[in-house]
Amino acid sequence: MIKVSRLSHDFIVGKKNKETRVSVLKNVDLSIYEGEIVSIVGKSGSGKSTLLNLMSGFMKPTSGTIEIAGTDVTKLTEAEWSDFRLKNIGFIFQSFQLIPSMSAFSNVELPLKIKGISNNERRTRVLEVLDRVGLKGFEEYYPSELSGGQQQRVGIARALITRPGIIFADEPTGSLDSETELEFLHFIQELNTKEGITFVIITHDKDVASVAHRTIELTEGSVMERGEIYEVQR
Repeated sequence: MIKVSRLSHDFIVGKKNKETRVSVLKNVDLSIYEGEIVSIVGKSGSGKSTLLNLMSGFMKPTSGTIEIAGTDVTKLTEAEWSDFRLKNIGFIFQSFQLIPSMSAFSNVELPLKIKGISNNERRTRVLEVLDRVGLKGFEEYYPSELSGGQQQRVGIARALITRPGIIFADEPTGSLDSETELEFLHFIQELNTKEGITFVIITHDKDVASVAHRTIELTEGSVMERGEIYEVQR
């Protein structure tokens, strides 16, 4: 599903006449297989978020390739990447990233509007997915009227609405209490088991990592040695 080969990324910092090149990722090789839940862990500054941004197409790597669902996405233009994301990838964020001035329905509906889906189909699909995440009856509520757990469910619904094969989640439980976090993790496992969605989860939370089939650890921009990938006990 995802193959990363010799991926490196540098940031340029400082003023123009005193620029410094900071290496964040160094020749990373990893594979994520269809239907897996994979967590990516590491200390702050290890390159987790950079790796996710590169796999999401929000940044271009300094070198190396990323292949997703058979497509070398490092060769895509910005417009091609945008279309590819809409068709193949959903996103769940720590801070939910909901639009405050839009209802739960409208937040979930937005990706379908961008894709040009008809009004009737949009309504049917949005109501269906909100029901699936336990928010039937909350369609017209605004983010400020919802609890943190409910906002995260809206975020999950929005990630699911385009029926993606892959969902990237960036610290998805960071804003949730322990009870709501547990509900979220059970829901992720259910989606993975019943629908075969591949999840890539950036996290520092061992409880989140524990639901993954595999955990990949980044250390100072490199994938963990000793086999690179190690199993997480369920």
